[in-house]
Amino acid sequence: MNLDTREPVVQTLGVLEAAALLRELTAGLIALTDFDEALLALVRVTRDAVAGVRWCGFTALRAGEPAGVAASDEGLAGLDDLRHGPDSPAMSAIHRREMILAADLAGEPRWPAWTARARDLGVRGVISAPVDIDDQVIGAINLYAAAPDLLTPQHQLTAMLLAEHAGLLLAAVRDRGRQLALAGVRDASLLNEGVVGQAVGVIMTQRGCPPAEALDVLRTAASSLDIPLREVAERLVRTVSRQRDT
Repeated sequence: MNLDTREPVVQTLGVLEAAALLRELTAGLIALTDFDEALLALVRVTRDAVAGVRWCGFTALRAGEPAGVAASDEGLAGLDDLRHGPDSPAMSAIHRREMILAADLAGEPRWPAWTARARDLGVRGVISAPVDIDDQVIGAINLYAAAPDLLTPQHQLTAMLLAEHAGLLLAAVRDRGRQLALAGVRDASLLNEGVVGQAVGVIMTQRGCPPAEALDVLRTAASSLDIPLREVAERLVRTVSRQRDT
């Protein structure tokens, strides 16, 4: 019996490639707190990991206005930047909430100005997939090919999986960024608070470290002793005061 197993093998390789891409993206974005840095990591990892994709870009919107753009290669950044015009595959994907494919840009009628720029830059095919990030930010990830008809149904499946995973990772990045900003506000409040601020000053003097590091030392001590931060600060200030008195 002669069984042709070539297609299942190709599909399996495609699934393995997509799984490897998602793992690499998770590793690259899991600890980031800066949204722009995360976008740049996303497009560069995608460009390097997906066969047939020469360039990758990302277009982000917040409340309908441009909120961020990233390009794996600086020369193509204008293709993802809405300041160069809103008529593009990325905006079509965002507005229609569906994947957009143009396997061959020769004669593509949907975005004439964008297509002309893209072809001048060497782009011959594009897939744009919408990315839901959170209640405020949405976007599209854009995969570019340097030759016509290189982007296949397998690339569409990869783009769909990538968009879903990227949305979750980018939402987490934004959440960590917000938490870090709130922590900064809380830290500033603590540093201005009497006894905690005094204790931080003592640690800064003893260790020659900046305020944030001194506050971390105080927090670590409170956690180790399992007592409130303010109580640790009071103990430290009392101890230093006794030493000065004697």
